[in-house]
Amino acid sequence: MTQRQLLTRRRLRWCLVMVLVVFGLFGARLFQIQGIDASAYAAAAVNAGTATSTDPAPRGTILDRNGEALATSVDGLTLTADPSMTADTAPQIARILHEKLGNRIDYFETIDKLRKPKSRFVYLVRDVPKWTADKALDAVAKAGLTGVFSEKETLRSYPGGKLAANLLGYVNGAGKGVAGLEQQYDKTLTGTDGSSTYEVSPTGQRIPMADSTVKEMVPGSSVKTTIDRDLQWYGDQRLADAVQESSSDWGLAITMDVKTCQIVQMSQAPTFNADDRTGMTDDKTVSRAVQNVYEPGSVLKTVTMASLADRGKVSSSTPIVVPSSMTIDKLRIGDYWQHGTIHLTAAGVIALSSNLGTIVAAKQMSDQVQYDYLRKFGFGQKTGVNLPGESKGILPNGDEWTDSNKATISFGQGISVTAMQMMRAVGAIANAGKMCDPTVVSGTVDGDGNETKTPVAASHRVVSKDAAATVTRMMEAVTAPDGTAPAAAIKGYRVAGKTGTAWRVDPATGRYIRGQNTVSFMGFAPADNPRFLTYIVLDKPYSNAGGGSTAAPVFHDLMSMALERFGVAPSGSKSPKVAQEW
Repeated sequence: MTQRQLLTRRRLRWCLVMVLVVFGLFGARLFQIQGIDASAYAAAAVNAGTATSTDPAPRGTILDRNGEALATSVDGLTLTADPSMTADTAPQIARILHEKLGNRIDYFETIDKLRKPKSRFVYLVRDVPKWTADKALDAVAKAGLTGVFSEKETLRSYPGGKLAANLLGYVNGAGKGVAGLEQQYDKTLTGTDGSSTYEVSPTGQRIPMADSTVKEMVPGSSVKTTIDRDLQWYGDQRLADAVQESSSDWGLAITMDVKTCQIVQMSQAPTFNADDRTGMTDDKTVSRAVQNVYEPGSVLKTVTMASLADRGKVSSSTPIVVPSSMTIDKLRIGDYWQHGTIHLTAAGVIALSSNLGTIVAAKQMSDQVQYDYLRKFGFGQKTGVNLPGESKGILPNGDEWTDSNKATISFGQGISVTAMQMMRAVGAIANAGKMCDPTVVSGTVDGDGNETKTPVAASHRVVSKDAAATVTRMMEAVTAPDGTAPAAAIKGYRVAGKTGTAWRVDPATGRYIRGQNTVSFMGFAPADNPRFLTYIVLDKPYSNAGGGSTAAPVFHDLMSMALERFGVAPSGSKSPKVAQEW
């Protein structure tokens, strides 16, 4: 064999070895891929050729008692961009978007986003109503510009704007309820998002007829309230006018069906607009009906008299000698008008709202008995209305009372309540002595239209039927021409009511502020067969304002509409004449 042949053979051997080595490496790699790491590489291959989109679940609707939407979800879009595609045309795109979206988007900031270096994705504007966003996207497309895209969203809408805002509450940027019914029923209202996973081409296009996986979206359930939308609207407007006219810091107006304890209207002023996100400061978004505490003043005299009547201590005609003034624990107490010693009936004490007469009457109860009745009427406890942030109020323990505590608490000073507590307590008098927890929600409705009723708490007796009837007759004298609130009278209906005026407490010092009051009026009608109870509260109105002159006219208007709207027949008799003096 020649030298040349030997060299050729060696080269062939080396080539064969190299080929075998290469095939061995390929074989080993193939074994690793197909045998050892098969599932991982299969998943990577699938992921490289699939895309997933989210199908947001709409939040449930909040409805009024008649099925009208108070809060609902609407389709929205978030606009995004690919700066690698929009950098050269950023000014033109930004101009079009600004023209179509207005103040939702900043022109110069948008240009910066569209030119963001080394980026393939930026958010331009979030949560735009779909019809508005579509106009902007169409305008960009018609201009022959590319690189602007959209993502589907669901937006919260409040069709009534400020309507019942403090009851409904609102949602944050993540769509989570943070106040009112939106917070209390957040889990019920929140649905479960769906998703779709499908195969795409290398260019990102969905492949028709290819395999896909779909997880169905489940919308949130709706919450049906007890609120009547039309009555609520009127209450909102009438209260706002009263707050402005009286120069009050704030006001409340609440109407309840005394038979069912359903709240049919709950207004607050000033308030906010969750739809356009205006006025959303702490003092406007707070739900004052359940979160604010204040001293109720003379409205509480009805509870004192009901307690005495339940123990057989007073009737409408019970004679009471009312002194010109009293000094108890060095505290001088008088009435709002100057008088000497006068002779009033128990009805006269209520009709004329005498602090001194109430103190004299309350002496027939021990501290503990008086305290126990206040607890029975629900003070110092939450009402069960099922709204977030509810306060228990402040009721000092009976065994800690001084003589002056007992005296002032009997006419509504030295005790702090919420408006909802007062509604529940006086509602028991209107409901023949039986008390039930107020409610604002009657049930929930799922995506298939199936309604689940909210369990109704059983009512329980607080005072006897006779005691409630006795105090009702006393309260009818308040709205008589010679009472303290004739402005609350409604033609054709018997009306029972009570005014309230209480000194305001400075939160910083805990002391009373002379000359600053919280005034109110609580009443129900028809007094001979009660259907509705309405409570009006005005905080810090103009000097010398009283419940009979400022709150009672609001009660008159709101109660008149409630009686008409629900078709309550006029009273079949006139209010009985009750002697105020003896």
